[in-house]
Amino acid sequence: MPDRRIVVMGVSGCGKSSVARLLAQRLDFAFVEGDDMHSPSSLDKMAAGIPLTDADREDWLHRLKQTLQDHAAQRSGVVLTCSALKHRYRDLLRQADAQLFFVHLHGDRALIAERMRMRERHFMPLALLDSQFADLEPLQPDEQGVVLDILHTPQELAEQAALALTDDTP
Repeated sequence: MPDRRIVVMGVSGCGKSSVARLLAQRLDFAFVEGDDMHSPSSLDKMAAGIPLTDADREDWLHRLKQTLQDHAAQRSGVVLTCSALKHRYRDLLRQADAQLFFVHLHGDRALIAERMRMRERHFMPLALLDSQFADLEPLQPDEQGVVLDILHTPQELAEQAALALTDDTP
């Protein structure tokens, strides 16, 4: 498979990190955890149960865009995690690579809430899940990507994503 830039997206608790790591391993691409690029103030805000504003996310999204640009310039494949909830956020990321491919992990709110309750030491509290769903805008026809149901295991989701990428290879 040629080098690609891939964003695994969705609301908090949908399994972005797990699926992205497996997909990166399967493709032999770099893996970048988008949450690691949040500012300390944004992490504190979310940990306190306060949803981020578009202004809070702006610098973070630009850091993610730069990461994607760096990989595109090096012609190297990367799988990056980012909630990418809004179309305009994804538009910004696509400025780094017009062929950017999104893997949207989609699932039932109750299932995601249960998963969030079970995880330990994560900055994102369950209280913010509804705000994430409220902000979520589905992939649009102008965006390359696939929507996958999180009822499947992370391994199955990584495989489905890899197959979708194969089908989408320019």
